[in-house]
Amino acid sequence: MQQPPRTPLIYALYNNPLSGPQIEARSFAVIDAEAERGSRNADQWEVVRRLIHTSADFALADLTCFSADAFSACRAALKAGAPLYADSNMIRSGISVARLQALNPAYQRDAILCHVADDDVAAEAKHRGLPRSLFAVRKAKAKLHGSIVLIGNAPVALLELNRLAMEEGIRPALVIGMPVGFIHVLESKEELQRSGLPYVILKGRRGGSPLAVACLHAMCSVALRDC
Repeated sequence: MQQPPRTPLIYALYNNPLSGPQIEARSFAVIDAEAERGSRNADQWEVVRRLIHTSADFALADLTCFSADAFSACRAALKAGAPLYADSNMIRSGISVARLQALNPAYQRDAILCHVADDDVAAEAKHRGLPRSLFAVRKAKAKLHGSIVLIGNAPVALLELNRLAMEEGIRPALVIGMPVGFIHVLESKEELQRSGLPYVILKGRRGGSPLAVACLHAMCSVALRDC
């Protein structure tokens, strides 16, 4: 039996228009109603809520961890125009320069460093039999002190960053440590927590470039509100 033609669902939106910002606001209202906020303060909840919005994963409410100085360190670094280091070009492309410029107008795209696709990094990784992410961090070493580092992909990048902090005194202003996966992931995050560096992490195996970007954007909003 032939089914009657269906009306495409988009017509419901045509008939009751909602803008992008309105949809976002409704999404945040759903998150606020359904998520367990616990003891999160307003700044922490702004970040956690943005991570849940990015992933639709309510488990992140319990997995997001902040060092005590994460927000103050991030705000000071952004206002000073500190460079940013990303472990993937997805992060580099996803960061909103306009958000950075709201805190320091001097920010430009070239303030966001990412070397993982550089030819010399790829050649060294092939020669040494180690991941490119390790040598990409080493290449950026001179710019990492006082920077904001976003790790959303490669736990090896975070392990090397931890080593630079422990052995060579490299002290990023903030590390957003959200590598994703199964190998070296748990250890890299736990070592970061012991490093004494300001951090935001996701406990466990979850992570990813979109979440690292979302975290930074939310922290930019908090920093701008506190200015």
